This record gives sequence, structure tokens and C-alpha cells, in this order.
Amino acid sequence: MEEDLIYRVGWSCVLEIGPVKFNQLLAAFGSAKEAWGVAGSEFRILGWSPELIDKVSDQRRRIDPEKEYQKCQKLKIKLLTPFDVEYPKLLKEIHDPPFLLYVRGDIKPDDELALAVVGSRRMSSYGVQVIEDLVPGLSGAGLTIVSGLAFGVDAKATLEAFKVGGRTISVLASGVDLITPRSNEWLGLKIIKKNGAIVSEFPLGIEAQPFYFPRRNRIISGLSLGVLVIEAAEKSGSLITAGEALDQGREVFAVPGSIFSLVSRGTNELIKKGATPVSGPNTILEELDLGTRAVRLQARNDLPSNLAEVDLLKMLAEGQEIHVDELVRSSSLSGAEIFTSLTLLELKGMVKNVGQGYYRRT
Repeated sequence: MEEDLIYRVGWSCVLEIGPVKFNQLLAAFGSAKEAWGVAGSEFRILGWSPELIDKVSDQRRRIDPEKEYQKCQKLKIKLLTPFDVEYPKLLKEIHDPPFLLYVRGDIKPDDELALAVVGSRRMSSYGVQVIEDLVPGLSGAGLTIVSGLAFGVDAKATLEAFKVGGRTISVLASGVDLITPRSNEWLGLKIIKKNGAIVSEFPLGIEAQPFYFPRRNRIISGLSLGVLVIEAAEKSGSLITAGEALDQGREVFAVPGSIFSLVSRGTNELIKKGATPVSGPNTILEELDLGTRAVRLQARNDLPSNLAEVDLLKMLAEGQEIHVDELVRSSSLSGAEIFTSLTLLELKGMVKNVGQGYYRRT
């Protein structure tokens, strides 16, 4: 396992290799290590252009995966793959999740209940008022606030979450050892100190570049149940994040603003296209059905499986719907035990009540 991790670190340092190309390598060569060892000419079977093969081969020659891995170990940076339990569940569901996530701080199961808050770097006084009104209520209700640590809306939303003891995650377009923007490094360190997390798919030592931000934005939305855009101009990174959220099947919320404000033109346009207009925290909490999600998450995390649950899952063959009376007849459990176990399994999202006493596995 460690060997696979070492070579994933190596491939993450080849900046032309994103999740799609990395999966092509795995499909063709079996593992990150095996792919690292093949001659560059063999990459032609992947359909890559000669220019791309030359770039990948050149970068690979200058990278020592073991050395890069040891840097992470020395700095106590966590390395998460989609196979790790700690890897964010929501992020794993997008079509191109990072094949390696660099993490400073802690990602926790409760972060599955997360909302991205993004907006203009040049927020207005109206934007400040909106954040101060919305974020404490959202964070206090249990939503982890996800942002990009940028000036303006991102940073202000993080600070407001701190005020109510809320959790925050910031996603960088640089390596996690180079918290950017540099003038917000203090805020990034504060997030880590408060048991939040700084994450990136970019390797150590990589400075943020304009063309890295769209890749960063898909992670912001990917970590979240939805994206709240507070202020945004007609062409902005926040709208790109909202677009990523739509592609990922996530909710998009927007705060309406004055028709005379440049930083409200983007949000007003989002609402025109179908984003949910926000008038207060409850708009978002109700739309996300946060109460039900929280109960299910609590059940999945805190209620241990027992033999009764295991037996019921075995009886509920996948794809079949079985009446509760049949479960009672076929089991040594009492009716009360079966109803209790079915309720808990439904809260955990493992079975579904399809109506009229019938249940099936999900």
C-alpha cells in the first residue's frame, strides 16, 4: 500500500497527469508503480499525442517519487486516495476525483455535511452583511464551510464560521506547503489549528497559477452538498464553481443583489438560470434537508452493526423486495427486533422502505 502511495505522489508531480490520464495509466499498466517504470514510447497505446508523451517523459525523469513522499512524511502531510476511509465521500462521487489528495489538518465524517461559500474578492458592504447574517446560522447548524481561501467572500465566510465554532475546509490551487494567497497564510494556519483542513491535489512546492483554479474549483464543489454564491461579477471563478456544482449534481444557491451592482450581476444571472435565491439560512437548510441528512450520518457513524442487522441484510437479497411478514417468518428474531433493526438500517441508508411493508437493500 505504501509503495502505491509513493508512486501516486510521483505521478501527482507530473502536472500533465490528472485523474482521467492517471486512470488510463492504471488500466493499461496495472499500478502506479508499474506505469512509472515503463518506457515513454509505451504511452502511445493510450492515444496520447507525441507532445504530451514528451512532456510526461521529461518531467518523470526529473522526479524522485520516494524523495517527494518523504517530504510529505517529514511535514506530516496526509496523503489520501479514493480507497482510504478518510477520503471525502462526496468528493469520491464526482466523475474525476483527485487520485491523490494532500491534506494538512483533519477531514472528519461530519464534513460530509458541507456547503461551499464563494464569491467576489472585492465584496461590497452588502456582501459583508450577507455573510455575517448567513454563515453563522449555516455553520452553527452543522454545515462545514468550504472555500478557496481567497480574499473577500471566501476569507470572510471562514472567519464567520470560526465565531460559532464551526468547521472549515479550504482548497488550494497550490501545494499545501505554500498556502495561497500568501497574505492569507495566517488564516490557513488558523484553519489547521482549529482542526479544519487545507487540501489540494497539487504536489508540494507548486505555486498557484491561473489555469490551476478551475481544477481547484471542481474540488470545492465536489466536497460540498451545494454551492452558495454570495457576490460574483458576470465573469468570475465563482460562476465556474457554480457550473462545476451543476455538473456534479449539487445544489446551487445565489444571493440576489442590486441591479446596479457589478458584483451582483453574476448572482442575479444564476437565479435567472434556476439557482435557488437565498433570503436567509433556512432557505439553504431546508433545501438541503439537513436535518434528515444529519440523522442518517449520525446513525451511520455512531450506531454499530449487530447480528440482527447482519442477518436482515443477508435475508434482503439485493434487488428483491421482501415483506416484513416474510422477514418475521424466516428469522429467529422477534417482530420488535426486526422493526427496530429495519429502522436503524434505513437511517444508515442500507435498506429502503418501498411501501406497504416491503423493504429492499439499497
